[in-house]
Amino acid sequence: MKAILALTDGTVFEGEQFGATGEAIGEVVFNTSMTGYQEVLTDPSYKGQIVTMTYPLIGNYGCNEADVESIGPQVEGFVVREYSANHSNWRSQWSLDTYLSEHGIIGIQGIDTRALTRRLRVHGVMNGCLSTEDLNPENLVAKAKAWHGLVGWDLVQRVTCPNPYAWRNTPQQEDVGTIENDVDGDTPKTKSRKLKAKNYKVIALDFGIKYNILRQLTEHGCEVQVVPAQTTAKDILDAEPDGVFLSNGPGDPMPVDYAIKTIQGLIGKKPLFGICLGHQLLGLALGGKTYKLKFGHRGANQPVKHLENDRVEITSQNHGFCVDIDSLPNSIDITHINLNDDTLEGIRHRKYPIFSVQYHPEASPGPHDASYLFFNFTEMMDECLTS
Repeated sequence: MKAILALTDGTVFEGEQFGATGEAIGEVVFNTSMTGYQEVLTDPSYKGQIVTMTYPLIGNYGCNEADVESIGPQVEGFVVREYSANHSNWRSQWSLDTYLSEHGIIGIQGIDTRALTRRLRVHGVMNGCLSTEDLNPENLVAKAKAWHGLVGWDLVQRVTCPNPYAWRNTPQQEDVGTIENDVDGDTPKTKSRKLKAKNYKVIALDFGIKYNILRQLTEHGCEVQVVPAQTTAKDILDAEPDGVFLSNGPGDPMPVDYAIKTIQGLIGKKPLFGICLGHQLLGLALGGKTYKLKFGHRGANQPVKHLENDRVEITSQNHGFCVDIDSLPNSIDITHINLNDDTLEGIRHRKYPIFSVQYHPEASPGPHDASYLFFNFTEMMDECLTS
């Protein structure tokens, strides 16, 4: 079936439909990962976006229930150069076409994704309309222009959990591998130590949390209670956690004012660790500002410099907004910088047990470059419990 993707600047791409049929509107972005399309599809941080994969062949290893990062696909639409109908992998349970169709996600293939990516890099991400029903280009361009976009829109409400729940992926064995620094304090290395299955009581604020973050927290000895994004600081403090995790999530952090208020109520009272949107919300809570990037960072090979040891980490990223370095108060240390554009990738509070990163350490593209961050969180809780 014919499908059309139209952008707000009037550019139109014609291709073939796979997955579901219908019409979708969202911000058109691109991801440079060569693999991991199912993790991309199910990452709640992509809510409100039509994702273009720059790698030309997608779908060749199918889909399975183990590689999801949430309850199902979160993207508004999916754009690829060539969809592989023949999927071959011992873990594969469904074709990508079947998976998208069952979840109502429209896919389009057969378009020049290189030309689309170049346009987004030169002119910046823009709204788009993807349709298999209305094939009039002028109508689709008009619909894309009429869409409100991501700025000022609270997307967290669409992906947060409705009720609190306990994450059950607790390690069964007592001997758990953790990460600590080597003798010179620079290189993370794996060390085996005895941990109780439930060691640290952590509350995770769900702004669109990925399952692999929860797995990493439990593998580092945390008993995790996930709570809705609207949970107040009082409710969190009444639960007496050892630490609070601020999760990833979609869109613009500015309209998520209730979460900013909650974080402000936790500063100096509990150890805090934030990732992605959680990092941005923490930056706002500390008095900083955020802004929208031209085309964002989305991919599994983003170089980030750890300023404390001058080492470069290969990171996975998915964000379109960023904390303004110059807006942060003097009480904040800059810990990580993106080497592609010098944007902020990590902060730490000089007085309180608080730190955060913009990238996704749980995605493990390095694969272990950033694993030390979860160990740092448990060390921080340890210090607070023993002080």
